[in-house]
Amino acid sequence: MSVIIKVMKTVLITGGTRGIGLAIAEKYLNDGESNVIVTGRKPDTLEELQNSINNENFHAMMAKADDEEAADQTCKEINEKFGSLDILINNAGTNPAGGNLMDVDMGALEKTWAVNQKGPLLWARAAYKNELSTAIMNICSVAGYFPSDLMGAYNISKAALIYMTKQLAYELAPDIRVNGVAPAIVRTRLSQLLWENEEYSKNLHLLQKLGEPEDIAEAVYFLCSEEAGWITGEILTIDGGFSINGNSLS
Repeated sequence: MSVIIKVMKTVLITGGTRGIGLAIAEKYLNDGESNVIVTGRKPDTLEELQNSINNENFHAMMAKADDEEAADQTCKEINEKFGSLDILINNAGTNPAGGNLMDVDMGALEKTWAVNQKGPLLWARAAYKNELSTAIMNICSVAGYFPSDLMGAYNISKAALIYMTKQLAYELAPDIRVNGVAPAIVRTRLSQLLWENEEYSKNLHLLQKLGEPEDIAEAVYFLCSEEAGWITGEILTIDGGFSINGNSLS
C-alpha cells in the first residue's frame, strides 16, 4: 500500500488583507495545497481577518511593506515554521501622493516610492536570503506605462517596478522566475477615486466593465504555477482593453 504525502507550498503575500492581495490569498487557500501568509500593518485588521477566515493554512502577520527589518524577520519566521518559502507576491501598494510633480508633497512622494518601489525589493531580498525557491510576482499597473494628471509619483513608482521585475528575472534566473501583472482600474479601495463614477469608468475599457480582484488573482496563480514554468521577466497586462482603447488614468 503506497502512502501519498501532500507537499504544501508556502505563499507570502504582502499587503494581503483586502482587495487584490486577499483575492490572491483566497485563490491559493482554495487549492488546498498552500500555506498562505499575508502581511499587513494594522493589528486589529489582521486579527479580524485571521478570525474570519476559517482555514488552518491561513496566517496573518504584521509587517510594514517598506520596513527592511520586518521583511527579514517575517521571511525568516516563515521559513523556520513551514520549512520553505516558495512564492513571494509583492502586492502592497499605496498612493498618498496626489498632485503634479511640480507641487506634490515630497513626504507623500517619498512614502509612495518607499512602499511601491523600494518595498518589493526589500521583500525580494529577504525572501531570497531565506531560501525562496520558486517565483516572485510583482503587482504592477498600467499606470507605469504612461503619464497622467495628478498621479505622477504613483506612475513613476510602478514604472520602476515594471523595470525591476525584468531586472530581478535576469539576476535570479534560472532558479527563480520573476513576473508581474499590470491591471487597469480594479474595484478596490486603493483605486476607488478612479471608479466612483462607475459608468464612466466602465466605458474606458473595451470590455465595458471594471476589473475585479479575482480577475487579477487568476492570472497571478497561473504565472506562479508550474504551467508557467517557461515564463519569466514578463508583465501581463490585465486591463479589459483599457490600454488599446487610447486611455490613461487621468
